[in-house]
Amino acid sequence: MASATVSPILLTLSALFLLFTSTALAQTAPAPAPPGPLNFTGILEKNGQYTYFLRLLAESQVGSQIQNQLNSTTEGFTVFAPTDNAFNNLKSGTINSLDEQKKVQLVLYHVLPKYYSLNDLQFVSNPVRTQATGQDGRVYGLNFTGQNNQINVSTGVVETQINNALTQQKPLAIYQVDKVLLPAEFFEAKSPAEAPSPATKKSSSGSNSNSTASTADEPASADNSGSSGRNMGLGLVVGLALACMGALS
Repeated sequence: MASATVSPILLTLSALFLLFTSTALAQTAPAPAPPGPLNFTGILEKNGQYTYFLRLLAESQVGSQIQNQLNSTTEGFTVFAPTDNAFNNLKSGTINSLDEQKKVQLVLYHVLPKYYSLNDLQFVSNPVRTQATGQDGRVYGLNFTGQNNQINVSTGVVETQINNALTQQKPLAIYQVDKVLLPAEFFEAKSPAEAPSPATKKSSSGSNSNSTASTADEPASADNSGSSGRNMGLGLVVGLALACMGALS
């Protein structure tokens, strides 16, 4: 009878001990560490197919600028990363033909100054300004179309699908694109030099006409002077002849 009475007590004590132990362990267990800072270029390096883009990010210093601003930005960034195949498929010499300023603009054209999820990109108001806007006083924008998270991005001369999200952790979204996003502004023909206005042409013509008239008048004046001289000489001769005739008579 005694053993039958003791067993429930021991079980109760054991349960209480286990409950106390688990509570104590839960209280002393360290809290999970907060996620570390995002490594922008590290995400691209980890995927291993963005060598050309990483090189341009380094040369233009855009990569370090984005990394430095990630810890302080409230809007975030959205980056479209062309693969190495995207660069290989460009016409030969396309990148090398760009001066340093345009290379920087090209990289900035792949960056939006705000965080957008794929769903967000379906409802944006086109064109969406990129970081290249204002570099030379013009608006460099991208246009987005699509539905059900199948999004296309267009520059006006290039259009491609956004195929893969490398990260969508605010404040940074990085999406893979299989074409280099070439700005339409790079291919706009320069406006021809303004033709002289009709008034300018008329003025120029008038000046030429006056010059020609003056030039033409000069020989005429010389001829008139010659004629006057001849007339004066002839009058003198006639006068002398008349004087002589008068003397003889």
